[in-house]
Amino acid sequence: MKTRLISLLPFLAWFKTINKSTIKADIIAGFTGAVVVLPQGVAFATIAGLPPEYGLYTAMITPIIAALFGSSYHLISGPTTAISIVMFSTISRHVEPGSPEFVSMALTLTFLAGVYQFAFGLARFGTLVNFVSHTVIIGFTSGAAILIATSQLKHITGIHIPKGESFLHVWIDLYQGLSDFDIYLLIIALVTLFSAVLFKRFLPKSPNLLIGMILGSVLAFYLPKFGVSTNIALVGEIPAYLPPLSMPDFSFSTISILASEAFAIALLGLIEAVSISRAVATKSNQRINPNQEFVGQGMSNIFGSFFSSYAGSGSFTRSGINYESGAKTPLSAIFAALFLMVIVLLIAPLTAYLPITAMGGVILLVAYNLIDTKHIVKIFKYSKSESAILITTFLATLFLELEFAIYLGVLLSLVLFLAKTSTPRIPTLSIDNMNNEGSRSFINIAKKPLRQCPQLKIIRIDMSIYFGSINHIQKKIEKISDGQNIHHILIVASGINFIDLSGMETLISEHNRLKRKDGGLYFVGLKAPVYQFLAQAHFVKKIGRINFFDSKSIAIRTIYRRLDLDICTQCDAKIFNECSS
Repeated sequence: MKTRLISLLPFLAWFKTINKSTIKADIIAGFTGAVVVLPQGVAFATIAGLPPEYGLYTAMITPIIAALFGSSYHLISGPTTAISIVMFSTISRHVEPGSPEFVSMALTLTFLAGVYQFAFGLARFGTLVNFVSHTVIIGFTSGAAILIATSQLKHITGIHIPKGESFLHVWIDLYQGLSDFDIYLLIIALVTLFSAVLFKRFLPKSPNLLIGMILGSVLAFYLPKFGVSTNIALVGEIPAYLPPLSMPDFSFSTISILASEAFAIALLGLIEAVSISRAVATKSNQRINPNQEFVGQGMSNIFGSFFSSYAGSGSFTRSGINYESGAKTPLSAIFAALFLMVIVLLIAPLTAYLPITAMGGVILLVAYNLIDTKHIVKIFKYSKSESAILITTFLATLFLELEFAIYLGVLLSLVLFLAKTSTPRIPTLSIDNMNNEGSRSFINIAKKPLRQCPQLKIIRIDMSIYFGSINHIQKKIEKISDGQNIHHILIVASGINFIDLSGMETLISEHNRLKRKDGGLYFVGLKAPVYQFLAQAHFVKKIGRINFFDSKSIAIRTIYRRLDLDICTQCDAKIFNECSS
Protein backbone atom coordinates (compact mmCIF):
# COMPACT_ATOMS: atom_id res chain seq x y z
CA MET A 1 0.00 0.00 0.00
CA LYS A 2 2.83 2.37 0.90
CA THR A 3 4.72 1.60 -2.31
CA ARG A 4 1.56 2.18 -4.32
CA LEU A 5 0.99 5.55 -2.65
CA ILE A 6 4.58 6.67 -3.35
CA SER A 7 4.23 5.67 -7.01
CA LEU A 8 1.16 7.92 -7.24
CA LEU A 9 2.65 10.73 -5.12
CA PRO A 10 6.45 10.43 -5.56
CA PHE A 11 7.14 13.62 -3.60
CA LEU A 12 6.26 11.71 -0.42
CA ALA A 13 9.55 9.81 -0.82
CA TRP A 14 11.73 12.92 -0.56
CA PHE A 15 9.52 14.98 1.75
CA LYS A 16 10.77 12.94 4.71
CA THR A 17 14.40 13.86 3.90
CA ILE A 18 13.75 17.59 4.33
CA ASN A 19 15.39 19.30 7.30
CA LYS A 20 16.80 22.72 8.19
CA SER A 21 20.05 22.01 6.36
CA THR A 22 18.39 20.90 3.10
CA ILE A 23 15.89 23.80 3.20
CA LYS A 24 18.73 26.31 3.53
CA ALA A 25 20.64 24.75 0.61
CA ASP A 26 17.48 24.58 -1.52
CA ILE A 27 16.61 28.24 -0.83
CA ILE A 28 20.06 29.37 -1.99
CA ALA A 29 19.88 27.19 -5.12
CA GLY A 30 16.30 28.32 -5.77
CA PHE A 31 17.16 32.02 -5.66
CA THR A 32 20.09 31.46 -8.01
CA GLY A 33 17.81 29.60 -10.41
CA ALA A 34 15.19 32.36 -10.32
CA VAL A 35 17.75 35.02 -11.28
CA VAL A 36 19.08 32.82 -14.10
CA VAL A 37 15.68 32.01 -15.59
CA LEU A 38 14.42 35.61 -15.61
CA PRO A 39 16.18 36.68 -18.84
CA GLN A 40 15.94 33.16 -20.28
CA GLY A 41 12.18 33.04 -19.87
CA VAL A 42 11.71 36.30 -21.74
CA ALA A 43 14.15 35.21 -24.46
CA PHE A 44 12.60 31.77 -24.94
CA ALA A 45 9.07 33.17 -25.17
CA THR A 46 10.33 35.55 -27.85
CA ILE A 47 11.79 32.60 -29.77
CA ALA A 48 8.44 30.79 -29.46
CA GLY A 49 6.60 33.78 -30.94
CA LEU A 50 4.71 34.41 -27.68
CA PRO A 51 4.49 37.54 -25.52
CA PRO A 52 7.52 37.65 -23.14
CA GLU A 53 5.47 37.05 -20.00
CA TYR A 54 4.50 33.55 -21.18
CA GLY A 55 8.09 32.39 -20.81
CA LEU A 56 8.04 33.58 -17.21
CA TYR A 57 4.67 31.96 -16.54
CA THR A 58 6.10 28.68 -17.83
CA ALA A 59 9.12 29.05 -15.52
CA MET A 60 6.73 29.55 -12.57
CA ILE A 61 4.30 26.66 -13.10
CA THR A 62 6.14 23.88 -14.95
CA PRO A 63 9.05 23.35 -12.49
CA ILE A 64 6.72 23.02 -9.48
CA ILE A 65 4.61 20.23 -11.00
CA ALA A 66 7.61 18.46 -12.55
CA ALA A 67 9.46 18.56 -9.22
CA LEU A 68 6.49 17.08 -7.33
CA PHE A 69 5.77 14.26 -9.77
CA GLY A 70 9.15 13.60 -11.42
CA SER A 71 12.00 11.44 -10.13
CA SER A 72 15.07 13.68 -10.39
CA TYR A 73 16.22 15.68 -7.35
CA HIS A 74 17.99 18.30 -9.46
CA LEU A 75 16.15 18.58 -12.79
CA ILE A 76 14.71 22.07 -13.38
CA SER A 77 11.92 22.16 -15.94
CA GLY A 78 10.57 25.16 -17.78
CA PRO A 79 10.90 26.89 -21.14
CA THR A 80 13.71 25.57 -23.35
CA THR A 81 15.25 26.77 -26.58
CA ALA A 82 14.62 23.67 -28.70
CA ILE A 83 10.95 23.32 -27.79
CA SER A 84 10.42 27.07 -28.18
CA ILE A 85 11.59 27.08 -31.76
CA VAL A 86 9.51 23.98 -32.58
CA MET A 87 6.48 25.73 -31.07
CA PHE A 88 7.07 28.76 -33.27
CA SER A 89 7.68 26.69 -36.41
CA THR A 90 4.55 24.61 -35.80
CA ILE A 91 2.01 27.29 -34.96
CA SER A 92 3.27 30.10 -37.21
CA ARG A 93 2.16 28.02 -40.22
CA HIS A 94 -1.44 28.45 -39.11
CA VAL A 95 -1.80 31.85 -37.38
CA GLU A 96 0.08 35.12 -36.83
CA PRO A 97 2.81 34.91 -34.11
CA GLY A 98 1.93 36.86 -30.97
CA SER A 99 -1.78 37.00 -31.77
CA PRO A 100 -4.46 35.71 -29.36
CA GLU A 101 -5.08 32.81 -31.77
CA PHE A 102 -1.36 31.95 -31.64
CA VAL A 103 -1.43 31.91 -27.83
CA SER A 104 -4.55 29.73 -27.81
CA MET A 105 -2.98 27.20 -30.17
CA ALA A 106 0.22 27.19 -28.10
CA LEU A 107 -1.78 26.26 -25.00
CA THR A 108 -3.59 23.51 -26.91
CA LEU A 109 -0.30 22.17 -28.27
CA THR A 110 1.09 22.16 -24.73
CA PHE A 111 -1.90 20.24 -23.39
CA LEU A 112 -1.70 17.61 -26.15
CA ALA A 113 2.05 17.17 -25.67
CA GLY A 114 1.45 16.69 -21.94
CA VAL A 115 -1.22 14.06 -22.61
CA TYR A 116 1.19 12.12 -24.84
CA GLN A 117 3.94 12.29 -22.22
CA PHE A 118 1.63 11.28 -19.38
CA ALA A 119 0.33 8.34 -21.42
CA PHE A 120 3.87 7.22 -22.22
CA GLY A 121 4.69 7.28 -18.51
CA LEU A 122 1.63 5.23 -17.54
CA ALA A 123 2.44 2.74 -20.33
CA ARG A 124 6.00 2.49 -18.94
CA PHE A 125 7.65 3.54 -22.18
CA GLY A 126 10.54 5.20 -20.33
CA THR A 127 13.11 2.73 -21.62
CA LEU A 128 12.33 3.76 -25.22
CA VAL A 129 14.47 6.87 -24.70
CA ASN A 130 17.48 4.54 -24.50
CA PHE A 131 17.03 3.70 -28.18
CA VAL A 132 17.29 7.33 -29.33
CA SER A 133 20.87 8.31 -30.01
CA HIS A 134 22.08 11.42 -28.19
CA THR A 135 23.54 12.41 -31.55
CA VAL A 136 20.00 13.16 -32.74
CA ILE A 137 19.61 15.79 -30.01
CA ILE A 138 23.05 17.25 -30.74
CA GLY A 139 22.25 17.53 -34.46
CA PHE A 140 18.80 18.96 -33.83
CA THR A 141 19.92 21.55 -31.27
CA SER A 142 22.83 22.60 -33.50
CA GLY A 143 20.43 23.18 -36.38
CA ALA A 144 17.98 24.92 -34.05
CA ALA A 145 20.81 27.19 -32.86
CA ILE A 146 21.43 28.35 -36.44
CA LEU A 147 17.70 28.93 -36.97
CA ILE A 148 17.42 30.86 -33.71
CA ALA A 149 20.38 33.08 -34.56
CA THR A 150 18.98 33.67 -38.05
CA SER A 151 15.59 34.66 -36.64
CA GLN A 152 17.20 37.42 -34.55
CA LEU A 153 19.18 39.04 -37.37
CA LYS A 154 16.24 41.29 -38.34
CA HIS A 155 16.18 42.70 -34.80
CA ILE A 156 19.90 43.42 -34.58
CA THR A 157 20.29 44.80 -38.12
CA GLY A 158 17.02 46.69 -38.62
CA ILE A 159 16.49 44.99 -42.00
CA HIS A 160 12.84 44.12 -42.64
CA ILE A 161 12.20 40.42 -43.20
CA PRO A 162 8.66 39.19 -43.95
CA LYS A 163 7.27 36.74 -41.41
CA GLY A 164 7.21 33.06 -42.23
CA GLU A 165 10.30 33.11 -44.47
CA SER A 166 12.38 29.93 -44.76
CA PHE A 167 15.99 29.71 -43.64
CA LEU A 168 17.43 30.41 -47.09
CA HIS A 169 14.95 33.19 -47.90
CA VAL A 170 15.87 35.04 -44.68
CA TRP A 171 19.49 35.24 -45.79
CA ILE A 172 18.43 36.36 -49.26
CA ASP A 173 16.27 39.11 -47.71
CA LEU A 174 19.18 40.20 -45.50
CA TYR A 175 21.46 40.51 -48.52
CA GLN A 176 18.89 42.45 -50.52
CA GLY A 177 18.13 44.79 -47.60
CA LEU A 178 21.71 45.76 -46.71
CA SER A 179 20.90 49.40 -47.54
CA ASP A 180 18.60 49.47 -44.45
CA PHE A 181 21.29 48.14 -42.13
CA ASP A 182 21.38 50.00 -38.77
CA ILE A 183 24.85 49.82 -37.23
CA TYR A 184 23.67 51.16 -33.85
CA LEU A 185 21.26 48.28 -33.33
CA LEU A 186 24.12 45.87 -33.98
CA ILE A 187 26.32 47.75 -31.48
CA ILE A 188 23.66 47.45 -28.75
CA ALA A 189 23.31 43.70 -29.44
CA LEU A 190 27.08 43.16 -29.40
CA VAL A 191 27.52 45.13 -26.17
CA THR A 192 24.82 42.97 -24.58
CA LEU A 193 26.39 39.76 -25.90
CA PHE A 194 30.03 40.47 -25.04
CA SER A 195 29.27 41.92 -21.60
CA ALA A 196 27.35 38.71 -20.80
CA VAL A 197 30.29 36.63 -22.04
CA LEU A 198 32.84 38.64 -20.03
CA PHE A 199 30.85 38.46 -16.80
CA LYS A 200 30.46 34.70 -17.30
CA ARG A 201 34.21 34.44 -17.86
CA PHE A 202 35.44 36.51 -14.91
CA LEU A 203 32.46 36.25 -12.53
CA PRO A 204 31.03 32.80 -13.32
CA LYS A 205 28.45 32.92 -10.51
CA SER A 206 26.99 36.25 -11.62
CA PRO A 207 23.65 36.44 -13.54
CA ASN A 208 25.54 37.26 -16.74
CA LEU A 209 22.55 37.31 -19.10
CA LEU A 210 20.63 39.69 -16.84
CA ILE A 211 23.68 41.98 -16.52
CA GLY A 212 24.17 41.95 -20.29
CA MET A 213 20.54 42.95 -20.87
CA ILE A 214 20.85 45.79 -18.34
CA LEU A 215 24.02 47.17 -19.95
CA GLY A 216 22.48 46.92 -23.41
CA SER A 217 19.38 48.75 -22.17
CA VAL A 218 21.50 51.51 -20.61
CA LEU A 219 23.40 52.00 -23.88
CA ALA A 220 20.14 52.14 -25.85
CA PHE A 221 18.74 54.70 -23.39
CA TYR A 222 21.73 57.05 -23.69
CA LEU A 223 22.42 56.78 -27.44
CA PRO A 224 19.72 59.36 -28.39
CA LYS A 225 21.13 61.75 -25.79
CA PHE A 226 24.41 61.80 -27.75
CA GLY A 227 22.61 62.83 -30.92
CA VAL A 228 22.44 59.34 -32.43
CA SER A 229 19.37 58.96 -34.58
CA THR A 230 18.14 55.37 -34.58
CA ASN A 231 14.85 53.56 -34.24
CA ILE A 232 15.18 51.32 -31.16
CA ALA A 233 12.14 49.07 -30.65
CA LEU A 234 11.41 48.06 -27.05
CA VAL A 235 10.04 44.82 -25.64
CA GLY A 236 7.34 46.64 -23.69
CA GLU A 237 6.14 46.33 -20.13
CA ILE A 238 5.41 42.82 -18.87
CA PRO A 239 2.23 42.55 -16.79
CA ALA A 240 3.17 42.47 -13.09
CA TYR A 241 0.93 39.64 -11.98
CA LEU A 242 1.01 35.90 -11.49
CA PRO A 243 0.07 33.39 -14.22
CA PRO A 244 -3.61 33.90 -15.08
CA LEU A 245 -6.01 31.05 -15.72
CA SER A 246 -6.25 30.00 -19.36
CA MET A 247 -8.16 27.50 -21.47
CA PRO A 248 -6.74 25.48 -24.39
CA ASP A 249 -8.86 25.22 -27.53
CA PHE A 250 -10.44 21.78 -27.46
CA SER A 251 -12.26 22.09 -30.77
CA PHE A 252 -11.93 19.07 -33.05
CA SER A 253 -10.44 21.15 -35.88
CA THR A 254 -7.63 22.54 -33.70
CA ILE A 255 -6.80 19.20 -32.11
CA SER A 256 -6.69 17.44 -35.49
CA ILE A 257 -4.31 20.12 -36.81
CA LEU A 258 -1.92 19.94 -33.85
CA ALA A 259 -2.06 16.25 -32.86
CA SER A 260 0.94 15.12 -34.92
CA GLU A 261 3.02 18.21 -34.08
CA ALA A 262 2.26 17.70 -30.38
CA PHE A 263 3.71 14.20 -30.62
CA ALA A 264 7.02 15.61 -31.89
CA ILE A 265 7.16 18.16 -29.06
CA ALA A 266 6.29 15.46 -26.51
CA LEU A 267 9.07 13.23 -27.82
CA LEU A 268 11.63 16.04 -27.87
CA GLY A 269 10.66 17.12 -24.35
CA LEU A 270 10.98 13.60 -22.96
CA ILE A 271 14.36 13.01 -24.56
CA GLU A 272 15.62 16.33 -23.19
CA ALA A 273 14.28 15.75 -19.67
CA VAL A 274 15.51 12.17 -19.26
CA SER A 275 18.91 12.88 -20.86
CA ILE A 276 19.51 15.89 -18.62
CA SER A 277 18.29 14.21 -15.44
CA ARG A 278 20.55 11.22 -16.12
CA ALA A 279 23.53 13.48 -16.84
CA VAL A 280 23.09 15.27 -13.51
CA ALA A 281 22.35 11.98 -11.71
CA THR A 282 25.78 10.64 -12.69
CA LYS A 283 27.25 13.38 -10.49
CA SER A 284 24.76 13.12 -7.62
CA ASN A 285 24.69 9.27 -7.63
CA GLN A 286 20.90 9.26 -7.86
CA ARG A 287 18.88 6.66 -9.74
CA ILE A 288 16.42 8.08 -12.25
CA ASN A 289 13.06 6.47 -13.04
CA PRO A 290 12.34 7.36 -16.70
CA ASN A 291 8.69 6.34 -16.44
CA GLN A 292 8.14 8.64 -13.45
CA GLU A 293 9.97 11.41 -15.30
CA PHE A 294 7.56 10.94 -18.22
CA VAL A 295 4.63 11.30 -15.82
CA GLY A 296 6.13 14.40 -14.22
CA GLN A 297 6.78 16.12 -17.55
CA GLY A 298 3.32 15.20 -18.82
CA MET A 299 1.54 16.51 -15.74
CA SER A 300 3.57 19.74 -15.77
CA ASN A 301 2.51 20.48 -19.35
CA ILE A 302 -1.12 19.46 -18.83
CA PHE A 303 -1.40 21.56 -15.67
CA GLY A 304 0.59 24.44 -17.16
CA SER A 305 -1.70 24.75 -20.19
CA PHE A 306 -4.45 25.93 -17.80
CA PHE A 307 -2.13 28.54 -16.24
CA SER A 308 -0.85 30.40 -19.32
CA SER A 309 2.26 28.22 -19.70
CA TYR A 310 3.54 26.75 -22.95
CA ALA A 311 5.35 23.44 -23.42
CA GLY A 312 8.42 23.03 -21.26
CA SER A 313 11.02 20.40 -20.49
CA GLY A 314 14.24 19.97 -18.56
CA SER A 315 16.85 22.70 -18.89
CA PHE A 316 20.47 21.58 -18.91
CA THR A 317 21.75 25.03 -17.94
CA ARG A 318 19.39 25.58 -15.02
CA SER A 319 19.61 21.95 -13.85
CA GLY A 320 23.40 22.12 -13.84
CA ILE A 321 23.37 25.41 -11.95
CA ASN A 322 20.84 23.97 -9.50
CA TYR A 323 23.15 21.06 -8.71
CA GLU A 324 26.28 23.22 -8.53
CA SER A 325 24.47 25.64 -6.20
CA GLY A 326 24.08 22.83 -3.67
CA ALA A 327 20.43 21.83 -4.10
CA LYS A 328 19.51 18.80 -2.01
CA THR A 329 15.88 18.06 -2.93
CA PRO A 330 13.33 18.99 -5.63
CA LEU A 331 12.21 21.71 -3.22
CA SER A 332 14.89 23.90 -4.86
CA ALA A 333 12.88 23.93 -8.12
CA ILE A 334 9.77 24.98 -6.20
CA PHE A 335 11.71 27.76 -4.42
CA ALA A 336 13.06 28.95 -7.79
CA ALA A 337 9.52 29.29 -9.14
CA LEU A 338 8.30 31.13 -6.02
CA PHE A 339 11.27 33.53 -6.05
CA LEU A 340 10.62 34.22 -9.73
CA MET A 341 7.03 35.15 -8.92
CA VAL A 342 8.24 37.70 -6.36
CA ILE A 343 10.88 39.11 -8.73
CA VAL A 344 8.37 39.52 -11.57
CA LEU A 345 5.95 41.36 -9.31
CA LEU A 346 8.74 43.78 -8.32
CA ILE A 347 10.61 44.49 -11.57
CA ALA A 348 8.15 43.68 -14.37
CA PRO A 349 7.59 47.38 -15.25
CA LEU A 350 11.32 47.79 -16.00
CA THR A 351 11.01 45.60 -19.10
CA ALA A 352 9.42 48.62 -20.80
CA TYR A 353 13.02 49.91 -21.24
CA LEU A 354 14.41 46.65 -22.65
CA PRO A 355 15.43 46.99 -26.34
CA ILE A 356 14.49 44.12 -28.63
CA THR A 357 17.97 44.26 -30.11
CA ALA A 358 19.48 43.69 -26.62
CA MET A 359 17.19 40.71 -26.29
CA GLY A 360 18.50 39.60 -29.68
CA GLY A 361 22.05 39.71 -28.32
CA VAL A 362 21.07 37.48 -25.41
CA ILE A 363 19.34 35.04 -27.74
CA LEU A 364 22.44 34.90 -29.97
CA LEU A 365 24.47 33.84 -26.93
CA VAL A 366 21.84 31.25 -25.99
CA ALA A 367 21.96 29.89 -29.54
CA TYR A 368 25.76 29.68 -29.46
CA ASN A 369 25.69 27.74 -26.19
CA LEU A 370 23.35 25.20 -27.79
CA ILE A 371 26.11 23.98 -30.13
CA ASP A 372 27.96 21.15 -28.37
CA THR A 373 31.28 21.55 -30.17
CA LYS A 374 33.18 19.06 -28.00
CA HIS A 375 30.77 16.20 -28.70
CA ILE A 376 30.46 17.11 -32.38
CA VAL A 377 34.24 16.86 -32.84
CA LYS A 378 34.27 13.51 -30.99
CA ILE A 379 31.44 12.14 -33.16
CA PHE A 380 33.18 13.10 -36.41
CA LYS A 381 36.45 11.65 -35.14
CA TYR A 382 35.25 8.25 -33.92
CA SER A 383 32.00 7.24 -35.63
CA LYS A 384 31.02 7.45 -39.29
CA SER A 385 27.49 6.18 -38.67
CA GLU A 386 26.85 8.69 -35.85
CA SER A 387 28.33 11.42 -38.05
CA ALA A 388 25.79 10.57 -40.75
CA ILE A 389 22.96 10.86 -38.21
CA LEU A 390 24.33 14.19 -36.96
CA ILE A 391 24.63 15.70 -40.44
CA THR A 392 21.24 14.40 -41.57
CA THR A 393 19.42 15.69 -38.49
CA PHE A 394 21.25 19.04 -38.69
CA LEU A 395 20.39 19.61 -42.35
CA ALA A 396 16.81 18.40 -41.88
CA THR A 397 16.39 20.92 -39.05
CA LEU A 398 17.55 23.75 -41.30
CA PHE A 399 15.68 22.90 -44.47
CA LEU A 400 12.67 20.75 -43.48
CA GLU A 401 9.83 21.06 -41.00
CA LEU A 402 11.24 20.83 -37.49
CA GLU A 403 8.94 18.06 -36.29
CA PHE A 404 9.91 16.02 -39.36
CA ALA A 405 13.58 16.59 -38.51
CA ILE A 406 12.94 15.09 -35.06
CA TYR A 407 11.15 12.07 -36.53
CA LEU A 408 13.89 11.58 -39.11
CA GLY A 409 16.63 11.73 -36.48
CA VAL A 410 14.83 9.27 -34.22
CA LEU A 411 14.19 6.94 -37.18
CA LEU A 412 17.85 7.04 -38.18
CA SER A 413 18.99 6.29 -34.63
CA LEU A 414 16.62 3.29 -34.51
CA VAL A 415 17.93 2.10 -37.89
CA LEU A 416 21.47 2.42 -36.55
CA PHE A 417 20.53 0.43 -33.44
CA LEU A 418 18.92 -2.31 -35.52
CA ALA A 419 21.90 -2.37 -37.86
CA LYS A 420 24.26 -2.92 -34.93
CA THR A 421 22.15 -5.62 -33.30
CA SER A 422 21.43 -7.38 -36.61
CA THR A 423 25.09 -8.31 -37.08
CA PRO A 424 26.22 -9.77 -33.73
CA ARG A 425 29.80 -10.83 -33.22
CA ILE A 426 30.18 -14.59 -33.64
CA PRO A 427 33.78 -15.49 -32.78
CA THR A 428 35.11 -19.00 -33.31
CA LEU A 429 36.55 -20.60 -30.17
CA SER A 430 39.03 -23.37 -29.48
CA ILE A 431 41.02 -24.81 -26.55
CA ASP A 432 44.59 -23.80 -25.77
CA ASN A 433 46.50 -26.96 -24.87
CA MET A 434 49.62 -24.93 -24.16
CA ASN A 435 48.01 -22.88 -21.36
CA ASN A 436 50.61 -22.62 -18.59
CA GLU A 437 47.91 -22.23 -15.94
CA GLY A 438 46.60 -25.70 -16.65
CA SER A 439 43.05 -24.52 -17.39
CA ARG A 440 41.31 -25.48 -20.62
CA SER A 441 38.99 -22.53 -21.22
CA PHE A 442 37.75 -21.59 -24.67
CA ILE A 443 39.89 -19.00 -26.48
CA ASN A 444 38.89 -16.74 -29.40
CA ILE A 445 41.06 -17.92 -32.32
CA ALA A 446 41.18 -14.33 -33.62
CA LYS A 447 43.28 -13.48 -30.56
CA LYS A 448 45.46 -16.56 -30.72
CA PRO A 449 45.76 -19.00 -33.67
CA LEU A 450 44.84 -22.40 -32.27
CA ARG A 451 44.14 -25.83 -33.70
CA GLN A 452 40.47 -26.68 -34.17
CA CYS A 453 38.53 -29.91 -34.22
CA PRO A 454 37.72 -30.85 -37.84
CA GLN A 455 34.31 -32.22 -36.80
CA LEU A 456 33.11 -29.83 -34.06
CA LYS A 457 32.94 -26.06 -34.50
CA ILE A 458 32.63 -23.99 -31.31
CA ILE A 459 31.20 -20.49 -31.72
CA ARG A 460 29.99 -17.83 -29.31
CA ILE A 461 27.06 -15.51 -30.10
CA ASP A 462 27.55 -12.19 -28.32
CA MET A 463 24.05 -10.81 -28.75
CA SER A 464 20.43 -11.84 -28.56
CA ILE A 465 18.89 -13.88 -31.36
CA TYR A 466 15.84 -12.14 -32.83
CA PHE A 467 14.21 -11.47 -36.18
CA GLY A 468 16.79 -8.81 -37.04
CA SER A 469 19.91 -10.86 -36.31
CA ILE A 470 18.82 -14.37 -37.24
CA ASN A 471 19.71 -13.97 -40.93
CA HIS A 472 23.31 -13.10 -40.02
CA ILE A 473 23.50 -16.06 -37.61
CA GLN A 474 21.97 -18.43 -40.16
CA LYS A 475 24.56 -17.44 -42.77
CA LYS A 476 27.33 -18.15 -40.25
CA ILE A 477 25.95 -21.63 -39.55
CA GLU A 478 25.54 -22.36 -43.28
CA LYS A 479 29.09 -21.19 -43.93
CA ILE A 480 30.42 -23.64 -41.34
CA SER A 481 28.25 -26.51 -42.53
CA ASP A 482 28.52 -26.07 -46.31
CA GLY A 483 31.84 -24.29 -46.59
CA GLN A 484 33.87 -26.23 -43.98
CA ASN A 485 31.84 -29.46 -44.04
CA ILE A 486 31.42 -29.40 -40.25
CA HIS A 487 27.98 -30.46 -39.03
CA HIS A 488 28.38 -30.45 -35.24
CA ILE A 489 28.17 -26.84 -33.98
CA LEU A 490 28.38 -25.95 -30.28
CA ILE A 491 27.02 -22.48 -29.43
CA VAL A 492 28.37 -20.84 -26.28
CA ALA A 493 25.19 -18.99 -25.27
CA SER A 494 26.30 -17.03 -22.19
CA GLY A 495 25.93 -13.73 -24.10
CA ILE A 496 22.38 -14.41 -25.31
CA ASN A 497 19.71 -12.53 -23.34
CA PHE A 498 16.70 -13.71 -25.31
CA ILE A 499 15.65 -15.66 -28.40
CA ASP A 500 12.41 -14.63 -30.10
CA LEU A 501 10.03 -16.88 -32.03
CA SER A 502 11.66 -16.11 -35.40
CA GLY A 503 15.02 -17.04 -33.95
CA MET A 504 13.66 -20.29 -32.53
CA GLU A 505 12.09 -21.35 -35.83
CA THR A 506 15.28 -20.67 -37.77
CA LEU A 507 17.50 -22.47 -35.25
CA ILE A 508 15.17 -25.49 -35.30
CA SER A 509 15.34 -25.51 -39.10
CA GLU A 510 19.16 -25.34 -39.06
CA HIS A 511 19.34 -28.06 -36.41
CA ASN A 512 17.16 -30.39 -38.50
CA ARG A 513 19.29 -29.68 -41.57
CA LEU A 514 22.47 -30.53 -39.66
CA LYS A 515 20.79 -33.58 -38.12
CA ARG A 516 20.16 -34.99 -41.59
CA LYS A 517 23.93 -34.82 -42.05
CA ASP A 518 24.49 -36.71 -38.75
CA GLY A 519 25.23 -33.44 -36.90
CA GLY A 520 23.25 -30.90 -34.92
CA LEU A 521 23.20 -27.67 -32.92
CA TYR A 522 24.25 -27.74 -29.26
CA PHE A 523 23.95 -25.06 -26.59
CA VAL A 524 26.01 -24.47 -23.45
CA GLY A 525 25.72 -21.79 -20.79
CA LEU A 526 22.20 -20.56 -21.50
CA LYS A 527 20.96 -18.20 -18.80
CA ALA A 528 18.21 -19.66 -16.62
CA PRO A 529 15.45 -17.20 -17.68
CA VAL A 530 16.30 -17.77 -21.35
CA TYR A 531 16.28 -21.57 -20.95
CA GLN A 532 12.96 -21.38 -19.08
CA PHE A 533 11.36 -19.34 -21.86
CA LEU A 534 12.72 -21.70 -24.54
CA ALA A 535 11.35 -24.69 -22.64
CA GLN A 536 7.91 -23.10 -22.37
CA ALA A 537 7.94 -22.38 -26.11
CA HIS A 538 8.84 -26.08 -26.77
CA PHE A 539 12.14 -25.07 -28.39
CA VAL A 540 14.14 -27.29 -26.03
CA LYS A 541 11.89 -30.26 -26.79
CA LYS A 542 12.18 -29.80 -30.58
CA ILE A 543 15.97 -29.47 -30.49
CA GLY A 544 16.30 -32.21 -27.88
CA ARG A 545 17.09 -31.84 -24.19
CA ILE A 546 20.30 -33.82 -24.67
CA ASN A 547 21.63 -30.95 -26.82
CA PHE A 548 21.64 -28.45 -23.92
CA PHE A 549 24.47 -28.39 -21.38
CA ASP A 550 25.31 -26.52 -18.19
CA SER A 551 29.08 -26.88 -18.45
CA LYS A 552 31.55 -26.92 -21.30
CA SER A 553 33.30 -30.09 -20.14
CA ILE A 554 30.05 -32.07 -20.13
CA ALA A 555 29.16 -30.63 -23.54
CA ILE A 556 32.50 -31.66 -25.08
CA ARG A 557 32.38 -35.12 -23.48
CA THR A 558 28.83 -35.77 -24.76
CA ILE A 559 29.33 -34.38 -28.29
CA TYR A 560 32.64 -36.26 -28.67
CA ARG A 561 30.77 -39.56 -28.50
CA ARG A 562 28.73 -38.50 -31.54
CA LEU A 563 31.75 -37.70 -33.74
CA ASP A 564 33.06 -40.00 -36.50
CA LEU A 565 35.76 -42.09 -34.78
CA ASP A 566 37.44 -42.91 -38.10
CA ILE A 567 38.16 -39.23 -38.60
CA CYS A 568 39.27 -38.91 -34.98
CA THR A 569 41.93 -41.63 -35.36
CA GLN A 570 43.52 -39.72 -38.27
CA CYS A 571 43.23 -36.29 -36.63
CA ASP A 572 46.39 -34.43 -35.55
CA ALA A 573 44.60 -31.63 -33.64
CA LYS A 574 43.59 -33.65 -30.56
CA ILE A 575 42.50 -30.53 -28.66
CA PHE A 576 40.13 -32.34 -26.27
CA ASN A 577 41.06 -34.59 -23.33
CA GLU A 578 38.82 -37.22 -24.86
CA CYS A 579 41.01 -37.32 -27.99
CA SER A 580 43.96 -38.87 -26.09
CA SER A 581 41.81 -41.70 -24.76
